[in-house]
Parts: sequence; structure tokens; C-alpha cells
Amino acid sequence: MGKLFNDEPKVGGHPAPLHLARIYKFRAKLFSYAPFPPHPNPLPKGEGAPFGRAKEIFGDLNDAFCYEWQMKIIAVIPARYGSSRFPGKPLFMMAGKPLIQHVVERCKGAKSLSEVIVATDDARIQKAVQSFCRVEMTAADHPSGTDRIAEVVARCSCEGAINIQGDEPLIDPAVIDLVAKALADAPMSTAAARIRDAAEYESPNVVKVVVNSAGRALYFSRRTIPFVRDAANTSVSEQLAAFPFLKHLGIYGYRRETLLRLVKFPVSPLEQAERLEQLRALENGIEIAVSIVDYDGIGVDTPADAARVERILQSKK
Repeated sequence: MGKLFNDEPKVGGHPAPLHLARIYKFRAKLFSYAPFPPHPNPLPKGEGAPFGRAKEIFGDLNDAFCYEWQMKIIAVIPARYGSSRFPGKPLFMMAGKPLIQHVVERCKGAKSLSEVIVATDDARIQKAVQSFCRVEMTAADHPSGTDRIAEVVARCSCEGAINIQGDEPLIDPAVIDLVAKALADAPMSTAAARIRDAAEYESPNVVKVVVNSAGRALYFSRRTIPFVRDAANTSVSEQLAAFPFLKHLGIYGYRRETLLRLVKFPVSPLEQAERLEQLRALENGIEIAVSIVDYDGIGVDTPADAARVERILQSKK
């Protein structure tokens, strides 16, 4: 759920609201119930009464008026037809539906999203998806899925967007909601899970993340981080027991203005070195909130992965 205020610019000495129009509408509603003394540092046009006083009378505004204050967040699923390991992957039939439809349906189970959109540059995907989801056609020359999503977000009315991988048909809607919720306090968000498998600990294809005490990402790496010196000479299982290593999950949340600014930055040195787009954000001072979840997604990268996931989908019918 979005908060009433963010911690960025100030207006009249008060924290700047996410939506001034909604603030004024809500203030009018409050003033119709009870008089308030003028505030020593009033908002524009002489309006007074601090919201702290309103909260004393009406309770927690976030809870009482949650629907009015919720950020409008959309999910955008980038989908490409071409794939060196799995051509036509989004349209591969699994348990009677295209893979991309399973992803869309899981996204629609999230409570935080106002809309789900598939972003593609392929007419075959557009034709297959438009019967069950909104589709936005994009340029074919985007260097990344993030750039494809930014093109869609730039022409949509929204305050935030969640980048959902189009090859995760088992994505948990609760994870999406946590990533969306984190945008109330951070310009960018993502999720991570505890590493429990030795193969993931050692694999450069499993991206690791370390966070600070406030739950913000300090760094992402294909290396295993941090280096636990006191356990360096022990087995992998002992090292996993010694420290809660985290693997990054491929889901991102962005405030609208953050995403549109991010794609304008050039590729950063750390991003180039690790081949991790999220490092561009960190190198340019953009905080990333990390929600730690108990979830282990299964991505579909090959036909063998698809067969495995299909068995899981069929078992849930």
C-alpha cells in the first residue's frame, strides 16, 4: 500500500504528497468533519491543520483510506519470440495454455496491481495474448527488457511498475505484492531468498545480493558474497549455515520517474563487468529496497524446464 507522503521534496514545510490533488480532496473531506486551528507553516492557499491532528481524530489514515491513497502500479511482462535456447518460448503450450498466459494469470492474482500488460515486438505474441491480456507493441531494438518496459510505462498512466519475467509461470502473487509495497518507501525494489543449495551458492548464474540493516541493497554479484572469513576453510554446507546468503530474484519494482531516469543513464562500469543491469541503479545513487521472501521460483529457459514446470502445473489442477 502506498504511503500518504514520500520523503523527497517539501511543500510549505510539509512532506510532499504522492498526489497533491488527492491530498487536497482528502483534506476537504477532513475539514468537513471538524474545525482545525491554522497550522504555523500552512500548505498553499492558506490551508492549515497538520495531518498529525487529523490522525489523532480519525486514526491511521493509511488504513482508513487505503484505497484512495494506493499508488497506481502496473505489471509489465516483456516477451520476446527469439531465444537461442528456446525459440518461441512465450507461446509454448503448457498444461493447455501458452507459457505467457500462466505468467499473466499469476500476476492478476496480485492485489497491488491495477493492470497487467505484456510488452512485445512480435506480432505472433501480440495475436496470441490479446484475447486474455492487454498487449503493447514496442520497438524491436531495445538492448534490454528494462528499456522495453520503460517504453510502455512512458505512455501509460501509472505511478509505479513491476517488471515480471515472462518465463516464470509459477511466480507467487504475494511476492509481487511485497515488491510493489516497497515502492512506498523506495524508488526501486526487488526480492531475494535464502540460498540453501550448494549448487546455487557456487553458480555464477545465481546472482547474490547483500543488504544493509534498512533492507537496502549494498551490492549484487555473480560471485558468492560476502566472503565469510571464519568459515572460509569449511564445506559449502557449513558456510551456508554460518551466514544467510541471499539470491536475487528476477523481479523489479520502479517508481515511474525512477525507471524513466534509469534508462537514460549509460551502461555503468560495474554493470558492464558483472552483466547485471541493477548495478546501474546503485552506481547512480538509486536505492533498491530488497524484500526477503520464502520463495523459490522456477524459470523456464529450456524445453526440459518447461516439461518440469508443466508437471507441477498439472499437479495443481
